[in-house]
Amino acid sequence: MQQLIQTLLDGAASGLIYGSLALALVLIHRATRIPNFAQGEMAMLATYVAWELMSIGLPWGVAVAATVVCCLVGGYGLQRGLIRWVERSPHLTQTMVTLGLLMVINAAVGLVWGNLSKTVESPLPSGPIRIAGVVTSWQVVGMFGAVALLLFLLFLLFNKSRLGLRLRAAAQNPDSARLAGIDVGRAYGIGWGLSAVIGGVVGVMIAPQTGLDPNFMFPVLLYAFAAATVGGFDSPVGAVVGGVLVGVIEAITATYVDFIGTELSLTVALVVIVVVLLVRPHGLFGKKEVARV
Repeated sequence: MQQLIQTLLDGAASGLIYGSLALALVLIHRATRIPNFAQGEMAMLATYVAWELMSIGLPWGVAVAATVVCCLVGGYGLQRGLIRWVERSPHLTQTMVTLGLLMVINAAVGLVWGNLSKTVESPLPSGPIRIAGVVTSWQVVGMFGAVALLLFLLFLLFNKSRLGLRLRAAAQNPDSARLAGIDVGRAYGIGWGLSAVIGGVVGVMIAPQTGLDPNFMFPVLLYAFAAATVGGFDSPVGAVVGGVLVGVIEAITATYVDFIGTELSLTVALVVIVVVLLVRPHGLFGKKEVARV
């Protein structure tokens, strides 16, 4: 029983990581209806920026705050400078642009910082926490707090602010939003900027545990897509719940299914994506889209 509880806790901890990056995917999808396959690489680049600022002597909090500003400006500039040229194109074209962006960012980071793993410091204690024989860490506790804060801020943004209302209007009906005086292009740019901020925060949170290299976010991105698929691409809460479910399923199969283990754990995410798309394509918390033809 203790092993099962430990497995569930470890899976939930991993799921929070997947769910937090899925939040960024959901935010971009809600704002622009684009599946951003470059989200993981954007988070990786932001983490390198934070590491560089820390390495020159800036305190952790100052470096992270500066990185958040860089993410907001960079995400906004990326949408206005590149993505807006394909926002009216077919979904396949948009997807290919984000895949190309993924490869460009990955190659550029490897060229500038190299491919060797780097250590990122954390403000949280490194020692374990033991409760009734179950072991966790301060990093997990910090992840719980960070994800809860992100969800609360996104709730305030989309439900209690005029900016959130404009973002939702621009995503749901751009033409009507333009007639209402909303700058749809600026709304799309803000959506990309906010998603870059969330991705950067996720990268800084998990890098102390995984190490920092140009490919450290790729597995997380795959699980994040599984989390967003399970929860629904238009539901921030669903993204986190989906992430926890994916993390728990991964942990249980890796522990109790011998032929999977840790070597084939990535296949769990792929299987989850396929099953959910077959059974409930809009996800557990998503809503069906009805189009008039």
